[in-house]
Amino acid sequence: MKVLITGAGGMLGQALVQALHSQELIPLSHQVLDVTDGSAVRTAIQKAAPDVVVHAAAWTSVDGCEGDPDRAFSINAVGTRNVALACQPRGTPCCYVSTDYDFDGTKANPYLEWDRPNPLSVYGASKLAGEQEIRSHLDRFWIVRTSWLYGPGGRHFVGAILDKAKAGDPLRVVDDQIGSPTLTSDLARALARLIRAQAYGTYHLTNAGACSWYDLALKILQIAGLGTIPVKAISSEDLARPAKRPQNSRLRNFCWEALGYPPLRSWEKALEAYLHSEPGR
Repeated sequence: MKVLITGAGGMLGQALVQALHSQELIPLSHQVLDVTDGSAVRTAIQKAAPDVVVHAAAWTSVDGCEGDPDRAFSINAVGTRNVALACQPRGTPCCYVSTDYDFDGTKANPYLEWDRPNPLSVYGASKLAGEQEIRSHLDRFWIVRTSWLYGPGGRHFVGAILDKAKAGDPLRVVDDQIGSPTLTSDLARALARLIRAQAYGTYHLTNAGACSWYDLALKILQIAGLGTIPVKAISSEDLARPAKRPQNSRLRNFCWEALGYPPLRSWEKALEAYLHSEPGR
């Protein structure tokens, strides 16, 4: 199977290259393929003639998107339209990676794949627009919403907490947002399984369980042997970030479970494996 990956130089893209290493890969980083260039996207996909496209290219800076909506929609929405339109002539299936920030966080329970999106931020709205582009232009696709990604080769919350702790900086972390931290390698392996099974549709895919950012920070420090470092719990209002985040962004992996697949391992086990395997962590 020939698989073209957009955003292959990013954190998730690198994990996808590893997870799909047994396939014939065309990994295209942002430096090689700018998804906002419709002509370049069309040429790249037509020339490669892949069996599947995994569209992992995105602008994922939540606060950055809030400050520059035009750029956010150009990359996350129009860029996704360009990929979908390039897949359309040959009916090439596309796997689009989306986000828990589709939802407003007001639901008491984890969100199902059929729950109505209502993003609070520009980032969430731009990623939801990307979903709409995929559904509008393609018959065969996977839309996979995930959450709180971390892993090798990128900037993320786990690394930021460790860097601040080792630098002696004060740690203040919000305790009123709940979600599922997800390791990129675990997500990438699950995506590879969906692709091989040709199980098209909309999915939620995260590591099992949920926690607050505050709980996650405590667990990071505990595993890293830095558990004596104090962490102050604060509210989202105290943090005053430009983009509003959902208080509950837990995703029920209902459609994945319906296929008979086992849940992804717990977020605690995934975090421990990551911190024990990463040099310098």
